[in-house]
Amino acid sequence: MSRPRARSPKSTTTTAPSPVVSRSGRFESGPASDVASFSESISFDWRLWRQDIRGSIAHASMLAHIGILTATERNAICKGLESIASEIEAGSFPWNPALEDVHMNIEAELTRRVPAGAKLHTGRSRNDQVALDVRLWVRDEIAALDQELAQLQRALVGLGRRSADVLLPGYTHLQRGQPVSFAHHCLAYVEMIDRDRGRFSDAADRANVCPLGSGALAGSTLPLDRDFVATQLGFVDSRGRPRITQNSMDAVSDRDFVIEFAASAALLAVHLSRLAEDVILWATSEFNFIRIADAYTTGSSLMPQKKNPDVAELTRGKSGRVIGNLMALLTLLKGLPMTYNRDLQEDKERLFDTADTVRACSRLMAAMLDHTTVKAESCRAAAQDPLLLATDLADYLVRKGLPFRQAHHAVGAAVALAETSRRSLDSLTLEDLRTTSDLYEADVASVFDLTAAMNRRNLVGAPGTREVELQLRRWEKHLVPSTK
Repeated sequence: MSRPRARSPKSTTTTAPSPVVSRSGRFESGPASDVASFSESISFDWRLWRQDIRGSIAHASMLAHIGILTATERNAICKGLESIASEIEAGSFPWNPALEDVHMNIEAELTRRVPAGAKLHTGRSRNDQVALDVRLWVRDEIAALDQELAQLQRALVGLGRRSADVLLPGYTHLQRGQPVSFAHHCLAYVEMIDRDRGRFSDAADRANVCPLGSGALAGSTLPLDRDFVATQLGFVDSRGRPRITQNSMDAVSDRDFVIEFAASAALLAVHLSRLAEDVILWATSEFNFIRIADAYTTGSSLMPQKKNPDVAELTRGKSGRVIGNLMALLTLLKGLPMTYNRDLQEDKERLFDTADTVRACSRLMAAMLDHTTVKAESCRAAAQDPLLLATDLADYLVRKGLPFRQAHHAVGAAVALAETSRRSLDSLTLEDLRTTSDLYEADVASVFDLTAAMNRRNLVGAPGTREVELQLRRWEKHLVPSTK
């Protein structure tokens, strides 16, 4: 989904107030200027304009369906809304901060152009209107984010494919553990991100329930056809049946779906941060496992030799704001009584920032990985460390009949012997090894054949040569871009 071309209200000229104002007839005057400035939301909720217009067109169609509007009035309203949408898209719509929010701005301008626009708010409150708009926005945003996460997965699979035969140490506690393939390491993040996509899909399902018709908190005495609106806006189940909220009080105050989106985004941000940390380590001179293209790095204002992985570092840093947004939203909701309270206006900036941040990080990380080269020789040199096969040596003894705990102890003694004699583990003689266990035989040397060691690791999910190839093929098939 591309970002709207529409300009924010901050960059437009305030026009004279429209005849339609947000205050009801019980007020003798408008709010004080400082109150108006404090309470306005148009500076950020203008981003809901697409969803607001879509919802208003569906509402107008429903009002005509039940006889509140004539077909002529409905057509005039829909044409007026489409015209306003075109102007917003072009960046020429005159946003008016005096009208508080996106809903009143659009309705006021519609009523100025189309007299029947004054009937549009029939049976509708800004409470259920904004609940609808935000649900539509979250649903749209998840669909767009899902495509970007799929692209990130493709970038990881692509990097793995380009380095399918490259081995490197796998780490625990940031200490060398056992050998793995670079592709296997990449595929670990593919699995993580797939779980993220599943969580967002679950969140989208719970957002996909239509609240319109709930009114301010108690529905309407008018014969609104809620199923009609839900169907018009795609709030349907897998069989095409409309999905509508079942309690009007809950419907206007529910922001659980925003929390779920923010929670899923926070975990995605954590995963992106972990990936970024690996990339940052791999790019150091100490690891020297990868080279990131110049276009995705920066230099130093003082040190001419520097090449800094800023995309990865910023992604790691931005995870904090996404987690913070989740905490802000949870705190916002925790003390609210039923039903709608103005506090809920504060959800949008946190929601928008979360979506913008995780989408930008996902896009940039994918692009960076597409322009990253694995330094095979450096990885291979690190993977040649015979200590990476110490566990394989213990498995050798297990196959000879020794209980694993005893095998573990014997290999530990062999490692200590190699260290004290300043030799590598694979350079110990058969006689040396037999000082720790008499089960060693001449075939023990084959344990340190790295290619053979990787060929032995063929359990499902293991980093064995055959298994990694199967996993790469599985993901390549699964992640083929849709042609729809």
